[in-house]
Formats: sequence, structure tokens, C-alpha cells
Amino acid sequence: MNGKIRLFLLSFLFLPFLLPAQDVLRGEVRVELEPIFGAYVDEEYPLDKDAAYRRALQEAAMYFSAQIYGWSFYYDVGERARNIEEKLELTPLGEIRWGDPGLYVTHANFQNREFETTTQRFSAFLSAWLDYRPTDAQRRRLEMWQKGNIRPAQAIGYSSIGAIRGSSEEPYWLAIKKNALEDSARAAVRAMLQGSERNRPKEVTGFICLESFPFFYIDSGRQATRARFRVEITEIVPFSAY
Repeated sequence: MNGKIRLFLLSFLFLPFLLPAQDVLRGEVRVELEPIFGAYVDEEYPLDKDAAYRRALQEAAMYFSAQIYGWSFYYDVGERARNIEEKLELTPLGEIRWGDPGLYVTHANFQNREFETTTQRFSAFLSAWLDYRPTDAQRRRLEMWQKGNIRPAQAIGYSSIGAIRGSSEEPYWLAIKKNALEDSARAAVRAMLQGSERNRPKEVTGFICLESFPFFYIDSGRQATRARFRVEITEIVPFSAY
């Protein structure tokens, strides 16, 4: 790896202890060092330490973006009887990129853990705690998610591993987690509406943000994630309007 990139990655390990805890957002990610997605072996398999740190920073940047900026959303609730497909469209309201000076690793630990599938083996992974120090403008956005008609919601979402494709800007492993996270947002909005609306609406619009880092696991060959959100509904359109 290029010497400047290596120095850039390692420098994150020493920054956080200079910052007051109340000024930062914090979350944990786990990076598999032997990543396999279904029948697909990652092109970087196995990951070296620098690659693992880079992935931890990329993944954390996605979650911190979702916490601070969130998304606007359009949700078509759908109905099987009318052959209407359920659909959630998310539009990011901002982004924190890998390399942002406010993003850094506070603690990292390389581990082995034993787990069972059809056989038993050990899997190596990086457990990393990461902090993000928001700017004043970002702190104001965080405060907005605590006010008004913001409501909590949580759900489990899924991503079909074989159906996801990465890109030069969004690698395969990250696209899988992003897709599962977005599906959990859909499920969370749906569950919230089921608990508050007597009649099924046709369409809903609003804003949603991630409350904390999500938890990922594999369920029946699919990437699953359990996540908590904050949701603001701005408009509900009933079926009677059509």
C-alpha cells in the first residue's frame, strides 16, 4: 500500500483521545478478514490490516451519514389484492466520505471467533470502534432529529447477496450492507404505520435517519440487519384519494 495512505489510516488511531466524548458520535463495526458472499470470494480475500481499517472507515462513514443527514423518503405501501408493489424510495440528504477529518478509529482489535455453518471453522475479523466529530452545522442537524414529530421505529431488513452488484465508488461488500439497511428502513416505516394508522394509506412521504449503528448477521443465506431509526411523516395519502 502507498506510504501516504498507510500513514493516513494509522493516524486515525491516535486522534480520538484528544477530543471530549460529548462532542462525538460513536459506533462499532466488524470487518470479516476472510470475506465470502454466497459463492463469491471477495477479490481482496484475505484482507490485510490496512484493507480492514479502510473498510471499517468506509462502513462507518455510511452510518454516520445516515445518522446526521438521513434521507427523505417516498413510500408506496402497496397492496397485493390490487397488484400494487410495495416500494420505498430513499434520497440521501448528505454524505460523509471516507477521508473526512472528523472520522477516526478509537479502538481496534483483531479477533478469531468460532461459529457453525454446515462445518465448523474459525473466522478472523476486525472489531473497530469509530468516532465522528460533527461540525456545528452537523450538530444542528442532529438536534433537528430530536424535535418536532420525530418518532422512533425499528425493524429487520434483508438483502439477497447474489442480486447485488457493486461499483467503483460503492464496492460489492458495502452495497450488500447498504441494501439490507435500506430494506430495514422500509420495514420500520411499514411497522410504524401499522401501529398508528387505522386504515392502510396509499402513499407516505417524510424523513428518516439512523439512530445508531445497525447490527448485521446472515439469515438463511441472506444478509440481514437489525436497525433503529427516527422518522418524521410529512404527508399521508389515503386510498380514497385515488
